[in-house]
Amino acid sequence: MSIIGIIGGSGLDNPDILQSPTDERVSTPYGDLPSPIRVGSMGGHTVCLVARHGREHTVPPTQVNYRAVISALRQLGCTGILSTTAVGSLREDIRRGDLVVLDQFIDFTRHRPISFHEGFQPHSPVHTPMAEPFHNGLRGLLVKACKDLGIRHHERGTVVTIEGPRFSTRAESNMFRLWGADVINMSIAPECILANEAAIPYASIAMSTDYDCWKTDEPPVTWDDILAIFRQNAEKVTNVLIRAIGGMN
Repeated sequence: MSIIGIIGGSGLDNPDILQSPTDERVSTPYGDLPSPIRVGSMGGHTVCLVARHGREHTVPPTQVNYRAVISALRQLGCTGILSTTAVGSLREDIRRGDLVVLDQFIDFTRHRPISFHEGFQPHSPVHTPMAEPFHNGLRGLLVKACKDLGIRHHERGTVVTIEGPRFSTRAESNMFRLWGADVINMSIAPECILANEAAIPYASIAMSTDYDCWKTDEPPVTWDDILAIFRQNAEKVTNVLIRAIGGMN
């Protein structure tokens, strides 16, 4: 039986998806999490559920302690991490409510620690490969779950992660499109980097909630818009996670 970490984003961190849940407080060298980790079972596996922004959504994206999150899941013995995230679509064909199984990121953050290494041992630098940052095995389980459930999805996608909590300007949104990004959010790149450094396989399923602000025939994104799409589609993401974890060996 594996121990799987789930990092839930805004509106997708419901602790009720676990059986026989208990709360675990985990202290890490990088500080404490804003909420306990909910530990329970799902699909025959132990699952550790982290609310990325705290259960009451009190932590802005730039202030999330990503090192503490990944460190805590490593301490609990997680052998894989699945994360969920809300994203803005930068492509016409990625519609509201679509799911995207991410395969690449562009890190446009500037104010977050993105390494556990604050120094190297003499003559022993550590440089983590990042050509394929999302684990193909876990990605495959997410894609299969989407197919099995008949959920509209995209098997690949590049996410650009920006600082928050503000949304993009239209100039930025158009620049990210030119760079080749398919979706945009405020959390995934630092999280994925640290999971790779910790040698924990990591994959992420994104829900498209809006078109950011590049699409001039629609109003720019608002937080209320995002919440509305969440409420309509959060069950899809939950069902994909349950199916994917149930398919693990």
